[in-house]
Amino acid sequence: MIQGLQQLIRYTRIQEIVGDVIRLRGTGMALGDMAHVENTDGESSLARVIGLDRDIVSLQVFAGGKGLSTDATVQFLGRPLDVVYSDNILGRIFRGSGEPLDAGPDLSAEPRITVGGPTVNPAMRVMPTNMIETRVPMIDLFNCLVESQKIPIFSVAGEPHSELLARIGFQADADVLVFGGLGLIFDDYHFFRTAFEEHGVFGRTVMFVNQASDPLVERLLVPDMVLAVAEKFAVEQNKRVLVLLTDMTAYADAMKEIGVAQERIPAVRGYMGDLYTQLAQRYEKACDFKGAGSVTILTVTTMPGDDVTHPVPDNTGYITEGQFYLHGGIIDPFGSLSRLKQHVIGKATREDHSQIANTMIRFYSSAVDAQKKQAMAFELSPFDEKLLKFGKLFRERFMDIRVSIGVIDALDLCWKTLAECFEPQELLMKQSLIDKYFPGTE
Repeated sequence: MIQGLQQLIRYTRIQEIVGDVIRLRGTGMALGDMAHVENTDGESSLARVIGLDRDIVSLQVFAGGKGLSTDATVQFLGRPLDVVYSDNILGRIFRGSGEPLDAGPDLSAEPRITVGGPTVNPAMRVMPTNMIETRVPMIDLFNCLVESQKIPIFSVAGEPHSELLARIGFQADADVLVFGGLGLIFDDYHFFRTAFEEHGVFGRTVMFVNQASDPLVERLLVPDMVLAVAEKFAVEQNKRVLVLLTDMTAYADAMKEIGVAQERIPAVRGYMGDLYTQLAQRYEKACDFKGAGSVTILTVTTMPGDDVTHPVPDNTGYITEGQFYLHGGIIDPFGSLSRLKQHVIGKATREDHSQIANTMIRFYSSAVDAQKKQAMAFELSPFDEKLLKFGKLFRERFMDIRVSIGVIDALDLCWKTLAECFEPQELLMKQSLIDKYFPGTE
C-alpha cells in the first residue's frame, strides 16, 4: 500500500435493503464516510455511512435502492463527502450528488472541500452591523435583512415564494449567490435558473439542485454542499455570500423518510427527535467572520395547512432570527419580524428610518380597522377616509412583492405617501424629522 493512502475496503454481500438505505456487516468505517456501490448489472452509485450499530453499517445510496441487488459490491473510500470548490464553479449548476448538471467544462481536476464541517467558533464571529439591501420595500423598510442573519420565509402552497426568493436573489446587494433547491419540480428549477440568467447574476451564482424526480437521499446533501461552498467563499475570498434554500420542509420530510427506513422511533407527527438539531446545524452556519466575509441564509419553509405549529416551522422559529410571513401574495407586516433590524435601522440607513417605519405600520394598522368599519357599514369619520386612502396607497406602493425600489427612495416615497393623506400634525412624529423630510416644509 502506498504510504498516506488508506486501504480501500470492499464488501460483496448486502444484508438488507430498505428504501434507499442498505445494511451490511463491516468494521473500520466512520459516520459520514463515502462508499462506491456497484450493482450486478454494472450500474454504480455513491453512498454515505449514516449509521453504525456494532458491526452493522447503514448507508444511504445516492441513486436510491430501487433495482439494487443484495449481491452488489460496496467499496468504502475512507473519506467523507466533498464537493468541488474554486472560482470556476461560479455560473455552474450541480446535482444533489455534487456532479455537474449543466454542460459546462469538466471540473474533475478542481480542488475539493469537505462537506458538513462544524459551525464557526464564536470567537471568530463579529456583531452584525451591515444591511443587505434587497430592494423589496416590505423587507428593507420594516424588517431589514442583516448580514449574517438566518431567516426563513414562512409560506403555504400556492403563494409566490419562489418569485420572492428569486427576486431577493437577483436584487440583493451581495457578492456571491449560492442557491440550493430541495425537491424542486422542473418548472421551479427552470424559473430560478432563467431568473438569475435574465437579471445578470448567474455569473456570480452557484446552484445545487435536487429535483423532485431525483433520489431522495441527495436532498439531504444539498444544504451541506451549499453551506460548505458559501463558507469557503466568505472565509477565503472575503465575499458577502447570500445563501438561498427552498424548501426546508421538503428537506425535513426527506429526513423523516430516511429515519423511518433506519427504523428510528419518530417524535411529533412522524418527524425524528433530532429535527431541531439537524436544522440548527445548518442555520448556524450563518456568520459574519472576523477579518473576512459573511454568510447570510434565507430559506423558504412551507407550512402544511398554513399551520405555524407544524414541527418544521415551529422548530425553525426557535433557531432563526425572525421570519417573513408570505400571505395572500404579500409579506404580512404584522406577522413578519427581523430580530436584528435594530443593528442597522438609522445606522446603516437614514436617521428617519425607525420613525417612518413605525408611523407607516401604525397608520396601516388603523387603515385595516377602518376597512372593517366600512365593511360593516359603520359611519366613517373624515380621518377614517384618510386612513382608507393611505391603506390603498400603502398596498400598491410597498406591499406588492414585484415592487423594486432602493431603501432611500422608499423612505422618500413614505414621506410622499404620508403627505398625500395626512397633515404634518397628524403624524405624531419628531418635529425635527417632519421639518426636514415632510414634502413642502422648510
